[in-house]
Amino acid sequence: MKKEILKRYSKNPILIPNEHNWWESKAVFNCAALYDGDKVHMLYRAVGEYENYISRIGYAFSKDGFCFTRRNEIAICPLEEYEKYGIEDPRLVEIDHQAYITYVILSGYVRDKPQASTALATTTDYIDYTRLGIITSKGSDNKDVVIFPEKINERLSDREENITYFFLHRPSTWIGASYGVDRPSIWLGEGNSLTSFEKHVLLLKPEQKWESLKVGAGTPPIRTKHGWLLIYHGVSNERVYSAGAAILDLREPSKVLGRTKKPILEPETTYERYGDVNNVVFPTGACVIDEKLFVYYGGADKVCCVATADLDDLVDYILAG
Repeated sequence: MKKEILKRYSKNPILIPNEHNWWESKAVFNCAALYDGDKVHMLYRAVGEYENYISRIGYAFSKDGFCFTRRNEIAICPLEEYEKYGIEDPRLVEIDHQAYITYVILSGYVRDKPQASTALATTTDYIDYTRLGIITSKGSDNKDVVIFPEKINERLSDREENITYFFLHRPSTWIGASYGVDRPSIWLGEGNSLTSFEKHVLLLKPEQKWESLKVGAGTPPIRTKHGWLLIYHGVSNERVYSAGAAILDLREPSKVLGRTKKPILEPETTYERYGDVNNVVFPTGACVIDEKLFVYYGGADKVCCVATADLDDLVDYILAG
């Protein structure tokens, strides 16, 4: 994109593989981020061996959003039977002062092209994690799940309110005439529990050339005065991964108020173009610090990176179409 709305950090990448820790010695990427008013907490995907390519989750923190200090110990290691083929691509969100993590689990080894599901966990200290189980439906090959950071109340009558949770997901098998879409798309789910979403509507489908193969949610939505800000990824037929953005209505998130026609970030630098998977910008975390938006993303499935934007400028750009 010619007009630079999202600006890369000059010292990218912010995390690289650590050869001194076996479990993160090959790749560290696709990082979740949550700002608590004091520090940015990061959970990142880590790979330490290529034979079976089993991912684990590491933890790092930062005071300024740019320079991170990481722990030597694995944050989330495969423990449950459903996690045995790895834990991938975490996303972080806080609801009612509680941190929740969605993460991808697989039905087999990566080399066997397995189906994906998404599981949920929670933590209070980023040391101990309570697993809440798989939250996507069986057989939907479902990943890129992000939860809205607050419940949305629906007025059912003068005396009753229904408190609803919303999430975005990308069920890859939901394609065909019965679903109204022929490429994997972003769906909006809602329910009365974080582990059970009963209602689903199609939200965003591939429209532009740069996202023609598929689209998926990137970062958990961020509330702005104009609507929910969603940073998502799109994949072209040439398998180039880029980032786009949309604004959703605050009270009715199924309404798309604006969407970028061009990527707001696409692979251009060496660390985005060359890695374990070439030509990948994959946004997975975002936070706002002093009106500045920090977008964290994986570069070429190898490193963690960050880019920033003035929040109001980005929202105005999206709404302008």
